[in-house]
Amino acid sequence: MIKIVTADYEDCIKNIRKRTSISDRPEEEKVRQIVRDVRHNGNRALLKYVSEFEFPANIFFNLKVTETEIDLAYSRVDHEFIRVMQRAIENIRRYHEATLLRSWSKPILTNSNYGMKVTPIRRVGVYVPGGTAAYPSSVLMNVIPAQLAGVEQIVMVSPSNKEGKISDAVLAAARELGVTEIYRMGGAQSIAALAYGTEDFDPVDKIVGPGNIYVTLAKKEVFGDVGIDKLAGPSDVCIVADRSSNPRYVAADMLAQCEHDALASALLVTDSSELAYAVKKEIEIYLAKMKRTEIVKEALVNNSAIIVVKDKDINMIIDLVNLIAPEHLEVFH
Repeated sequence: MIKIVTADYEDCIKNIRKRTSISDRPEEEKVRQIVRDVRHNGNRALLKYVSEFEFPANIFFNLKVTETEIDLAYSRVDHEFIRVMQRAIENIRRYHEATLLRSWSKPILTNSNYGMKVTPIRRVGVYVPGGTAAYPSSVLMNVIPAQLAGVEQIVMVSPSNKEGKISDAVLAAARELGVTEIYRMGGAQSIAALAYGTEDFDPVDKIVGPGNIYVTLAKKEVFGDVGIDKLAGPSDVCIVADRSSNPRYVAADMLAQCEHDALASALLVTDSSELAYAVKKEIEIYLAKMKRTEIVKEALVNNSAIIVVKDKDINMIIDLVNLIAPEHLEVFH
């Protein structure tokens, strides 16, 4: 399922990076068309694409999730999940409070000061991936920094299932943070709606949050008219591990990235052939139990590899990690 590479490491990495690059993508023209249509035709175009790619938009009065729906979703979520999420919120807040930029000023000459003024963004759109999977962590990681920075209005969008329902876990995370302006829409059409607004809601000043290739290309398309965080995705992970590492944990973290998207990438760099084959075996065991196997298998076959560096060459491992330049780097020890 996943290949083990023992030579030509750099060629392997370069080929994988080409597959997951966002440059010259075949989806670009379709994304431009969607963004242009929503920008000029507002709700009519937005509802057309929601119905085409997500769910029949006419089954709801509008795309906004009601407070009743949010409350009901919260009531359906397991109490243990809420407890764990509350602990995560505390940890994330603590981290971002320590990194918060603050305004400051100091005198330099008579009647003159120098310094920095930090002004919160007025309105921010948070994209939360969803549809076929739930990512409440994306709610926490994007909303909490905005709240600490003093953002006045936080708008959340997330794709739904075929019935127009957003995951209970995602809605529960939003409720726990006090986010109430939530829309059931995803993809390039939601990014365009956030950037330019429609008859139903005001545009935002910045868009944050990860998504699939259509979301990423849409953020690239609207940048300049609206701020974005970065062009995140397709998601990837690079794990550096040796023979002392637990192969089950390594395999789990690789698959956790692959389930995001068929274009996701998971790379293990190790100096142990023993670990490499043990991880490969664990991946096959996990796959037999997973739900999103088609997406995971495609990501594993096309964009993933276990790279075995010979002779415990730590410098080669460092060079390979720098060449990969992953979004997520894990070092097992």
